[in-house]
Amino acid sequence: MKLVIATRKSKLAQIQTEIVMNLLENKYGILSEKLLMETLGDKILDKSLSDIGGKGLFVKEIEQALFYDKADAAVHSMKDVPFELPPMFEIAAVVSKEDPRDVFVSREGIHFNELKKGAVIGTSSNRRAAQLKLLRQDIKVVPIRGNVQTRIGKMKEQNLDGIILAAAGLKRLKEEKVITDYFSEEEMVPAVGQGLLGIEVKKDSKNKEIFEKLDDLKNRYCAYAERSFMRELNGDCHSTLGAHAKIYGDVMHIIGFFELNGKMIKKDISGEAENYVRLGQKLAEKILEG
Repeated sequence: MKLVIATRKSKLAQIQTEIVMNLLENKYGILSEKLLMETLGDKILDKSLSDIGGKGLFVKEIEQALFYDKADAAVHSMKDVPFELPPMFEIAAVVSKEDPRDVFVSREGIHFNELKKGAVIGTSSNRRAAQLKLLRQDIKVVPIRGNVQTRIGKMKEQNLDGIILAAAGLKRLKEEKVITDYFSEEEMVPAVGQGLLGIEVKKDSKNKEIFEKLDDLKNRYCAYAERSFMRELNGDCHSTLGAHAKIYGDVMHIIGFFELNGKMIKKDISGEAENYVRLGQKLAEKILEG
């Protein structure tokens, strides 16, 4: 048996899919192959995601491959997966937690805190832009989209002082050398699901149980605590929102960030890890109290 796993064509998406392929082979001796696809989110790079329909644009075409049984599963960055999946699909497993932090990549190797006043930084994320302004009000933020290599290229072409990227992507690409500074999860609360990979399947897929065996319970708890926070706030790609969950023994700690009526609010909460969905909801309620 050889399973087919759908993924985007970018180098990072393929590396992330290979992580799952290696898990299948090493744990269960099951071979698989990639079905490479181009999504609308990959094709339209001159507009922000919120202008063209949100992060779901990275998964819609791939879900069609699942729907028509051209693929057994798909591998996504969990931060690209909308919290409302179409009813015929589900996330069978959450795997491979990589560094969830955001990082600063400087064009000339100058540290973030040492940048000149009015420095120009590229990011298309409302979440990152808002938190950058909290760290330094003088910073000018400009939109920049594309895969990691494209964004680094645009930084040089447009003479930007730097860009903000996810540590997880750079580490999976073995490109940590370009990182100038790491932001702590408190300084720059990560995107919901950042650093985590999800395996999406059709609910009636005959091979669903194979992928379910790869599920990491702690990773799932963290991903769904963050997603429950986002759902409670009715968040989407237009929202200025972030959340990060960590588990220490039986205790989960979540920090959340949300823009409420023009005010940036960061709060945190701790509780029993097995109550992960309720914890995410309670943190959202706490933030809505202002």
